[in-house]
Amino acid sequence: MNYRNLRQCVKDLEKNKHLIRIDVEVDPNLEIAAIHRRVFEANGPALFFTNIKNSKFPMVSNLFGKIDRAKFIFRHQLATVEALIECKANPEKILGSPLKWPRVLSGLWNSLPRRVFNAPLLQNQTSISKLPQLICWPKDGGAFITLPQVYTEDVEKPGWRFSNLGMYRIQLSGNEYKPDQEIGLHYQLHRGIGVHHSKALKNQKPFRVAISVGGPPSLAVASVMPLPESMPEICFAGALGGRRMDMVKFPLPSPEIRPILLPAEADFCIVGVVDPTRLLPEGPFGDHLGYYSLTHNFPVMKVEAVYHRTNAIWPFTVVGRPPQEDTAFGELIHELTGPVLPTVIPGIHAVNAVDAAGVHPLLLAIGSERYTPYNAIERPQELLTSANAILGQGQLSLAKFLLIVAKEDNPELNIKDIPMFLKHLLERIDFENDLHFYTHTTMDTLDYSGTGINVGSKVVFAAAGPVRRTLPTTIPENLNLPPGFGTPRICLPGILAIKSPPYISSQNIDALKFCEEYKPFDKINEFPMILLVDDSDFTSFSLRNFLWTVFTKTNPAVNIHGIGSNIQDKHWGCKGSLVIDARSKPHHAPALVENPEVEKMVDSLGAKGGPLHGII
Repeated sequence: MNYRNLRQCVKDLEKNKHLIRIDVEVDPNLEIAAIHRRVFEANGPALFFTNIKNSKFPMVSNLFGKIDRAKFIFRHQLATVEALIECKANPEKILGSPLKWPRVLSGLWNSLPRRVFNAPLLQNQTSISKLPQLICWPKDGGAFITLPQVYTEDVEKPGWRFSNLGMYRIQLSGNEYKPDQEIGLHYQLHRGIGVHHSKALKNQKPFRVAISVGGPPSLAVASVMPLPESMPEICFAGALGGRRMDMVKFPLPSPEIRPILLPAEADFCIVGVVDPTRLLPEGPFGDHLGYYSLTHNFPVMKVEAVYHRTNAIWPFTVVGRPPQEDTAFGELIHELTGPVLPTVIPGIHAVNAVDAAGVHPLLLAIGSERYTPYNAIERPQELLTSANAILGQGQLSLAKFLLIVAKEDNPELNIKDIPMFLKHLLERIDFENDLHFYTHTTMDTLDYSGTGINVGSKVVFAAAGPVRRTLPTTIPENLNLPPGFGTPRICLPGILAIKSPPYISSQNIDALKFCEEYKPFDKINEFPMILLVDDSDFTSFSLRNFLWTVFTKTNPAVNIHGIGSNIQDKHWGCKGSLVIDARSKPHHAPALVENPEVEKMVDSLGAKGGPLHGII
């Protein structure tokens, strides 16, 4: 069914046994998030919490925790959205498929928002402090909204046609915010809302923001879709939801600030004004890289009104070290947008933003290597052109490590098979030529491996041509390691993790000394990649641990070294092993750690007779 609102979705999921009710009282301070994490980890159902401590509003989570459940929610519209995307990617094919025309036309019609004058959203008003005060991790700086749909309009071109709907985290309490009067908005200026912020600065005007929570599930998915700036997310929400998105005008406009449209079927909506020149400390917050994002100055919103519909439900998610619920979001987005990418970047066949590495730190890509086929040069050429194009595309530009290989070398290579992809790359890559650094550049705001907030580096690993080495899968006998280094462990074929002394110097002295111990012909160079880590047993225990340790703890230009390294024509390379310093650094943010007492409470819910018995 095409849900008009969230309650219809909850009832449908419960009817079809995709959701269970939790009627015991739960505390939104740490408890409810811990329950969510455990149920998600167990591949469990969506959760409807009916009894929330200090709040009259029920809460629901894990709606999108399984890709099958996400597809069930949108089961009647996925084919229509896929037809629309195919039309964008290959219009000639759609023109030759008349049976798809009705889907395309209905999708286009539903993508047009509809103005209404009465809205369930406006039935009631409340205050910020009466909303569920969700705190997910022990060191969070206050309560946060974790599934917000933040709607803004262009001060120069108001209206939905130039609007942005994004999922930017919202801090409801704590720090220096005036209770019930101010809340924090965490977003980067390159995001869609950041474009609106920049225009407000340019015009020296405040701008209005509408933060909705709940409503049709398509709103949440649309708010995280990587759409071009010319396509409003509110339009995609209508197409995915199978009905035009009803929008109502904010009824309390200030004469000096333009009114804004609100999603009429949302469960909640906080409306307010942002002074683009004013910032306040926001955070810390346990984030999707598995660490806390620390306190920094971000925009603040002055609250004008807080609306909610009768029988409103507060949806939430929990972020942390992946995989989490946002993993399913990513899978759904990848399935929907995958066919478009080759039309945007010719020569690219597939990309994979690796969830276990925190999504943005590691991006895998398969491209083509078609330059000078009459005089083949067995090293990456077109791949480098494609890599530059990838790093210029929206959220793909946040990639820190981009690993790209040529499809022609193995047409059957599956980009989702990460061990096989890495094996393919390491068998072929030439570390003297095939590393390309972007130094002193931007980095994801949430990534603390750089030299400052938003400041760091990127690197491209490009591999094309025949196999040049066999990857070892066992540790050589009599492997001599420098003093202080030990416990070598195999992570994957050709990748060796070594327990190293704690990182204490910003000059990478330990890593440099390690590299200087060896010559390019020494036996250790049989491993093309060597990792210096705090705990080699942990790093090698699982693929998930390896990906998280290496790619969240490294700033490429600072932490990549090599045996027999050299610089030629300002290009850095190494004749022997590539050495990555993946130790924790003093400037890194702390990792997320669960509260033991809260975990015991969750255990009790899973005991016999508890509401989660048989699930966790």
